Amino acid sequence: MRVISGEFRGRKLSAVPGDQTRPTADKVKESMFNMLGQQFGGGAALDLYAGTGALGIEAVSRGMAHATLVDKQFAAIKTIRANIALTRAPERFTVLKAPVDRALTQLGAAHAQFDLIMADPPYAKQEVLAQLAAFLELDLIAPGGRVLLETGLDVDYPEAIPGYNQLRLQKYGVAQVLILERGE
Repeated sequence: MRVISGEFRGRKLSAVPGDQTRPTADKVKESMFNMLGQQFGGGAALDLYAGTGALGIEAVSRGMAHATLVDKQFAAIKTIRANIALTRAPERFTVLKAPVDRALTQLGAAHAQFDLIMADPPYAKQEVLAQLAAFLELDLIAPGGRVLLETGLDVDYPEAIPGYNQLRLQKYGVAQVLILERGE
């Protein structure tokens, strides 16, 4: 597992020990970021269920000014911190050890807004439709901001998701990637 492109390109990232996380394969991660656009011109990213931190680190490497990475597991947080240290730019990252729902509430109370929200939940515990609604209710997604979701194939997305415009839905083996943009 490595950083694919940008400022931190080629840095090898550590995996979380054990079998509690499922890291996004480099090939899928590269495809996801190609769909979003190769580079970013600043802004803030939120990486939920961050695991290794690879998605948030990739976003900053490609030009996001800052990323907040959220995970509830101690082993994941330890791995995220080690992977962030490899970037030699720890000031560009915030790490939150909390369940996603609690972190969303805290971020909403702090009036945080993100230009890109990425979520790669455990396939057995996917609550993405409720979380998409929470992003809007808590005003976490900036106008024109995007959401990238990696889920199992068992998630059936409706044709229209209130508050969002669907940009892309792509399937990869046992996973699917949905990219949405905040609507008006």
